[in-house]
Amino acid sequence: MQDQLSRKEAGDPYLSGLSGQQVIRVDLSRPADVLWAMEEGLRCRALTGVIGEIWGNPRALDFTATKRLALKAEHHQIPCWLIRRAAQSDLSAARDRWRIASLPSLPNPDDAKSPGAPRWQVELFRSRHRQPGTWVAAYDQTTDRVDLTAPFRNGAMAKGDGAHRHRATR
Repeated sequence: MQDQLSRKEAGDPYLSGLSGQQVIRVDLSRPADVLWAMEEGLRCRALTGVIGEIWGNPRALDFTATKRLALKAEHHQIPCWLIRRAAQSDLSAARDRWRIASLPSLPNPDDAKSPGAPRWQVELFRSRHRQPGTWVAAYDQTTDRVDLTAPFRNGAMAKGDGAHRHRATR
């Protein structure tokens, strides 16, 4: 489910990883309609997940709305993701809160002047069940999956190649 402004600014969702899956896509005008459709989707036992996308910080998306989504998702045991584009961090009842930003792509193995595989910085900044942290996500086209790795602590490698070396003693 996607509101009109999200569709206009970000375009249609890219659903490559869902190939072979049946997807019901709902285009709605107002954020309040997206929230209502998400709640209705969470009541449907035939769905395996519900994804909604809302642009910015609309008035309809308050703490009560996120609490209703979280409680319905837990009650019906259906995963629910709410994607908020161009939004300010504010109160939410979400059990896990993520922040995702783009990073420079990996080098292209065939052409140094071309972009390589896409990468993102993924931050879990609030969670009730997991340890918060930051990772680098990179898409691997050969396996059609996204891999997560821990970034360097200060953004740079230590002197040398990072390997610890000890002198052999007897």
